[in-house]
This record gives sequence, C-alpha cells and structure tokens, in this order.
Amino acid sequence: MDTLETRELRYFVTVAEELHFSRAADRLGIAQPPLSRAIQQLERRLGVTLLDRDRRGVALTEAGQVLLDEARTLLDATAAAARRTQRAASAPNRLTLATKAGANHELLRELLDAHPAEIDVVLCGMGDQARMLRDGRADVALMQRPFDALTGFDSEDLRTEQQVAILPSGHPLAARPSLTMADILGVRDLPIARWPEQDGTYRPGPGPEIRDLSQLAQLIALGHTAAVLCASSRSWLWSAHTAVPLTDAPHVTSVLVWPSGSRSRAVAEFVRTALATVREGDAA
Repeated sequence: MDTLETRELRYFVTVAEELHFSRAADRLGIAQPPLSRAIQQLERRLGVTLLDRDRRGVALTEAGQVLLDEARTLLDATAAAARRTQRAASAPNRLTLATKAGANHELLRELLDAHPAEIDVVLCGMGDQARMLRDGRADVALMQRPFDALTGFDSEDLRTEQQVAILPSGHPLAARPSLTMADILGVRDLPIARWPEQDGTYRPGPGPEIRDLSQLAQLIALGHTAAVLCASSRSWLWSAHTAVPLTDAPHVTSVLVWPSGSRSRAVAEFVRTALATVREGDAA
C-alpha cells in the first residue's frame, strides 16, 4: 500500500469533522466533486469503508473513527515538525511555555527567573497545553496532575500542593478554619463554578460556566459562585475573596511536560534547570 499523503488525510479529517461533504468542501476551499473523489480513492487504497453515506447524511464507520484519530495525530506531528524547525532556525534558544491561567504563579516565576533563555509564556484554556505541545505551538508546558492528561508526553513532577475553597469573604463558610468537599458542595446558594472539559463542553450542574480567572474572580466576589483551586491561587485573590483549606480534596502536582522523545537541547536544559530550582527551593 502507498504511503498516506498529508493532503488526503486533511481532506478526510475535514469531512469526518463536518459529516457533510458540501460544508467540508467550503471549509477546505475546494469544489465538492474532487473532494468526494479523493475520499473514494482513499477508501479504495485502504480497502475499507471509512464513511457510511445515505439520504440521511454521512456517518463514520469504526474504521473511519480509527483513521480520524490517527490522522489528527499525524497532521499535528507534521505541523509540529514544521513549526519547531522554523523556530530552531530563527531562535534556537527561545522556548514557548504553555500554561493555563490559575497555575502555580510562584512556581512559574521561579522557573522563569532561574532560566537564562528567553521564554514566551502562553496562557491557555483547559486542555490546550496538550494540543499546543502536539502541534508544535509550545515546546514545554506546565500542567497539573490529576487534572491534565499526560499520556504521550515526557514529564517531571515539580511541586505538590493542597487545594482550597475560594469563597466570598462575607459567606459564613469563609470564617471556618477548614472545610471538606461535602461542605462546599452542599451549599446551595454558592454553586461551584464549572470549567470546560478538554473537548470544550461543560458538565451539567447549577454553577456558572467559567472560561477565565477574571470572570471567576468577579463572580466569586459578587457571591454568585465558589471554586476549588490549588493553594497557590491565593496569590491572585482579591480582598473580597477568602481561601479555606480543604481537608479531603486530592493534592495537586504541578508537572513540567514536553513532547516524548524531544531532541531539543533548549528543552533539555530548561528541564534540568527547573528541577534544580525546585529542589533548591524546597530544601531552603
């Protein structure tokens, strides 16, 4: 069998995401007939049916779902290779670090202060760090275990911390020395804020849908919601907020993550410096 081509994989992924040939053709900027022929040729070459087509529309077959997952990975790898090659030529010692808003600010400051290379920090949403690593927009990422999926990456644990409940300062629970998860989840007048999942959707619940820390801070201060975050989140709290330790919430570990098998000397040096910095800080 011939090697799969990037173009036909991109065509297939677009059709699989749209499940509509006309919309996929518009998105790709081509006419529908050549797109349909390209998918049919791909199916003949592979000897499988990738898409079920009938009057009701288009649906992925089981084989099509497998190719969709694999093709996305391959296209990300191709994009990553191009981006990293261009970055290596223009700025070999410059790194892009992806982290989500609300990550350990003090730890991030330590890492940036200790490393002599230029670091571009990109604040992103839930799950975006992994996507940025896979497609080459980021070289390293600061992620959190157990919340972030680390499969397919190399990583080093940096620092583990307790979680706290962030409450409006005037709420009765804010005067308590500590809380349990049952305490915070049982308060009907202060529903927990909901963050988007990695696919961008929200789990059902009464709490408001949150996309960034600024929105969250405002809603907590107004008494409309509460949040469960890492203890290091105290660094951005307003006077209208109170952080109360949670005795039974799982601890959170900040993890430095990079693409598995990376050969970048700049990444290797950053990881070494980060580990040494954290160990020195913890030993002090």
